[in-house]
Formats: sequence, structure tokens, C-alpha cells
Amino acid sequence: MEMAQRHGIPPRLSESDLRDLQDNPPPWLVQSRANRTGKRPVWVHLDCAVCNYSEAVRPKKWWPEFSFVYCGHHRSRELPELFAGDVRTEYEGIGSRFVGVVDVRAEDQ
Repeated sequence: MEMAQRHGIPPRLSESDLRDLQDNPPPWLVQSRANRTGKRPVWVHLDCAVCNYSEAVRPKKWWPEFSFVYCGHHRSRELPELFAGDVRTEYEGIGSRFVGVVDVRAEDQ
């Protein structure tokens, strides 16, 4: 819907206009369809591991599989404990206020 609005497609189309759009899609629609691999969800819910603040966001292609996320204003002592032998990597700028965390076994790196 977002892309349709951005490209001037009205919210309601006649059957013939819809059929024409499907049969002769503009380049942006072709690209959008090609990007739909089914591997990554269109929307995800992020829940802070500390305070349970939640928001729905569109995931970015560069996001790894997070162990958890937390609001950036929390202190490190509030976060879930790191298991012995694990290494923690943090990614800032997730959603509107989150830091994403990936915990992995040290030997897996």
C-alpha cells in the first residue's frame, strides 16, 4: 500500500485497471515482487528484554537473527546475563529506540 500511494495509485481500482496493473506492472512493482522471497517477514515485533516496550517495524536486510533487543537507555547491568563462553555483539539503530543483541558461542565465531 505504501508503494502504491507513493506512485499515485488510487486506493480503489476498477477490475479492468487492476487487471491491467497486474498484466503490465510498472518497474517499481516488478522490483517489489522480486524482493519478496518469503524468507524475511515484512513486519516484526520488537520487545525490550528489560521493560517489555514493544513496537512493530519493518526489518532491514542487514539485521542478523537477534538473541534479544533492548531500549537503548537501559544500563548493561539490566540486560540478560551472558552465558559463560558466549560473545555478545550489539547493533544500534534497531527500530526507533532499540539495540539488537546477538549472543553466540565463542568457538562459533
